[in-house]
Amino acid sequence: MKHAGKTNILVVDDSPETVELIKRNLESVGYQVYSANNVQSAVKLLETLQVNLVITDLKMPGESGIELVRHVSENYKGAGTLVITGFPSIQGAVESIKIGAEEYLVKPFTDEELFKSVERVLAKTSKYKKEVVSTAPVNFGIIGSSEGMHDVFKTINKAKNTNATVLINGESGTGKELVARALHYGSHASAAPFVPVNCGGIPDALLESELFGYVRGAFTGATETRAGFFQTADGGTIFLDEISNTSLAMQAKLLRVLQEKEFYMVGSKKPMKVNIRIVAATNVDLMQLVKKGLFREDLYYRLNIISIDLPPLRARDKDIMLLLDFFLNKYVRELAKGPMQFSKKALKSLTEYAWPGNVRELQNLVHRLVIMADEDTIDTPDLPESFRYSATRSRGLNRKLADIERDYISDVLAANKNNISHTAQILGIDRKTLREKLKKAKD
Repeated sequence: MKHAGKTNILVVDDSPETVELIKRNLESVGYQVYSANNVQSAVKLLETLQVNLVITDLKMPGESGIELVRHVSENYKGAGTLVITGFPSIQGAVESIKIGAEEYLVKPFTDEELFKSVERVLAKTSKYKKEVVSTAPVNFGIIGSSEGMHDVFKTINKAKNTNATVLINGESGTGKELVARALHYGSHASAAPFVPVNCGGIPDALLESELFGYVRGAFTGATETRAGFFQTADGGTIFLDEISNTSLAMQAKLLRVLQEKEFYMVGSKKPMKVNIRIVAATNVDLMQLVKKGLFREDLYYRLNIISIDLPPLRARDKDIMLLLDFFLNKYVRELAKGPMQFSKKALKSLTEYAWPGNVRELQNLVHRLVIMADEDTIDTPDLPESFRYSATRSRGLNRKLADIERDYISDVLAANKNNISHTAQILGIDRKTLREKLKKAKD
């Protein structure tokens, strides 16, 4: 364990003589020194020790010092790295510094050179470098300046003041409801209601009465007449999210609303007229469902008068920084915390991540990071494990695909605090499939 008042240093070298020399010299000036003769042993020690500095040889049997430097850089906040080598090269020095090493020392070195290098590394790692991120431009409340998002903004501008139906296509978490709201609140009907309906979240048996309302006595429990979402949205916009989850019977009723501008409340034979704009959204290819006979072709073409395709976050590289900055400032204000920022290393990990859950995943992660932050800088070790490099995990090229999938699902589930619904959305599967995978993993 860490000695009180002492700086902990881990020396990693396959040469016992080198380890003993460095250890003796550093202990003579008050440092607490631990040692390992390979990367695997060092990784295990790091899991139990609080280390301020790792001194590692560059060339060792098995994994190299380069891999250890990266592992430390992305997993241990505030721990510095000093690379030593008897085989100096410009390439080795550049690569070491590039992935996070603060200093590069060539053997043989004097005691004075060692002490000065150690002092410089500890001085550098005693505080985190500030990273200034540009302010995000806001379009209709949507963050983005990438080419794909410019196309989205252009279509919203052209479509917002028409009554044409709009079909928004995009993966889960890309912001389809934000686009629907932009269409409504940017239109001449902005003062009228905007009513969002998650068709995938309402059982099909209840969806008709939720959408169209019902009259008293229509079914057991209908003790009074109740308006549905279409009546509520009259004069404004109804947003039908996850439209692909509706049954063919419900699709026929929606088609009638689009064609005749009228519908029947459940239990009533009197048609009700409605002046409403329909915006629908889907995270699956509706045309593929049409070909399989699972979605009405006539309804598809009625909905798809104007199409807006939302790009996934992995295709919006330049927007990731904007979104990180926007949500960081948002939650810092909401949680009444002091100014915060991401370190350069953390930003690198975040911008290189694939974001399968898109903007929703990014937003949830930043919210959680701000809540859990103990300091004003969020660094790589503060990120979930799936964002960080691991010297042990990266070598598993002989692992089965099922094992990799199991571990990834476990990481995403843990990052979402075991929330099945959020995890399923991020993974792009339904809750039933996720539960089956989790059950299989336990067996």
